[in-house]
Amino acid sequence: MIRSTPESPVQRTARVLRTQASHCDTLGSPLYAGLLRHAADDLLAAGPTAAVLDGHLADPGRSALALRMLGGVHALVLTGRAPELAGFYPTAGGSADAGPEAALAWPAMRRVLEAHAAQIRSWLDHPPQTNEVGRGAALAGALCYLVAETARPVHLVELGASAGLNLRADRFWISGAGVSYGDESSPVRMPGGWAGRPPPVRPVDVVSRTGGDLSPVDPLSQDGRLLLSAYIWADQVARMERLRGALDLAAQVPADLRAEPASATIAGITLVPGTWTVLWHSIMQQYLDAEQAREVADGVAAVGATATESARFAHVTLELVKGTPQTPVEVTTWPGGTRRLLGTAPPHGLPVTWTA
Repeated sequence: MIRSTPESPVQRTARVLRTQASHCDTLGSPLYAGLLRHAADDLLAAGPTAAVLDGHLADPGRSALALRMLGGVHALVLTGRAPELAGFYPTAGGSADAGPEAALAWPAMRRVLEAHAAQIRSWLDHPPQTNEVGRGAALAGALCYLVAETARPVHLVELGASAGLNLRADRFWISGAGVSYGDESSPVRMPGGWAGRPPPVRPVDVVSRTGGDLSPVDPLSQDGRLLLSAYIWADQVARMERLRGALDLAAQVPADLRAEPASATIAGITLVPGTWTVLWHSIMQQYLDAEQAREVADGVAAVGATATESARFAHVTLELVKGTPQTPVEVTTWPGGTRRLLGTAPPHGLPVTWTA
């Protein structure tokens, strides 16, 4: 009988970096994919990557350690402290050829890891705060479906809201599939954001916006804007443009952000006669442990049980399904607890392919 040799923590973490590299390839970031593969090799060779990740080699896969490290590096680039690497980062105005598998960019990143290890390590203790604006295209379409079913004002609530940027999704401009939604002068523009059989476009009146997050980000602060910008992948300029537009919109449209777990956000929901209350979350469940996921499910069911024909409740989700490249856009409505698949989207949200 041949026994396999168990992985060391270093080997396991190198595998985690390579797995994230494959995800970056799939999601259109060849720069990050290449840098992470080089970082995995550097970790195994006890290079600067090993010093940066020391003490985090046992972090669970759902902690997104690779993205935490890349966020710390990107923050240095965006604040002008890594000018050589900035030349390879389009989000910072860089245009230099990174080379196959980012071979030309890697030496610059390796020097950043070596020179700024302490600053990058400070990013490893906190979850990524992407607040991906593209996912708001799914929410906006789902709201159209709901108000087409019953035209009522909306109380919007988000779990894992980060900076609450998608709580303003009704103010985005989205086009595609022969329709357009929203004000074309919106600072958040998503041409081609919808495909398939489009939602029934309707005006959506959001009368309150509430978000809960364990560590909410202030989108109006300099630190908050840097945090959110740093987690954008450095070769995906369109994502950065959407983020900057959403930050401008956040300064115009207020939202109530609360530092609390998802279960507390749900417990604070009271359904209001004559309105929809819409609970929404996107790519959030992967960060919950089993007990937390059960608390969310039980809380949603409890709120749904209080719904009436006058005080209606909807649960809209865009959450990963293991083994599938597309993410379902689903809605469950009460009274009745009817669940529907509205469409699918990639994890970053665009385009949404509507099928309902």
